[in-house]
Amino acid sequence: MTHQGELFAPAPLVPGLSLVEEAVSAAEEAELVAHLDAAPLAPFQFGQWQGKRLTTSYGSGYDFTRQRVAEAPRLPDWLLDLRAALAPLVGRRPEDFVQALLIRYDPGAGIGWHRDRPQYGEVIGLSLSAPTTFRLRRRKPGGFERRNVELPPRALYLLSGEVRREWEHSIAPMDVTRRSITFRTIAAQ
Repeated sequence: MTHQGELFAPAPLVPGLSLVEEAVSAAEEAELVAHLDAAPLAPFQFGQWQGKRLTTSYGSGYDFTRQRVAEAPRLPDWLLDLRAALAPLVGRRPEDFVQALLIRYDPGAGIGWHRDRPQYGEVIGLSLSAPTTFRLRRRKPGGFERRNVELPPRALYLLSGEVRREWEHSIAPMDVTRRSITFRTIAAQ
C-alpha cells in the first residue's frame, strides 16, 4: 500500500478524531472493493432485527444476542497487509488492531446512532466507494452536541479518547453503494 494523503484536520473537530485523506490509491481501493465484495457478507443481525447493511468479521465478532465478543475467522493476508499500511498513518501499531469488520452499504442502507461495543478500544476505519457524512453526537443537558465530518472515498479515520468514549456516530442511508473496512483493538480490562 502506498500512502498519498496527509492529515487534513490540523486540530481535530472532536478530540480523539484523526482523519487522513487518500489513505490508499484509487487502484488499491479497487482491489479492496473486490476483496470486500468477495467476502462472505451477510445481513447484519442485531438480536431479532436484521439490518440492510452486509457485514462479516475477522479476528473476533460480536454476538448481540449474548452481548459478548464471539469467535471469527482469522484476518486474511490482504487485511493484514492493509492493517500494516493504515495503522502507522494514524500513529498506531498494526498488531494492536486484532478485529476487522467489512461492511457494504447498498443503496438505502445506513447505520444508526451507536458507539462501538465497549469490549473494543480504538477504531480505525477506511471509507470506500462513495463520499459520505460521518455524523457525530454526544448528549448534553437539553439535547445533543453534533458534528459532521465529510469522508471522501479512501479517507481513513481514527476514533480514540474522547470521541470514542463520549460520542456516538452514524451514517445516513445513501442512494449509492458505499463500503468500509474497520479495525479495532481490544479494550484494556
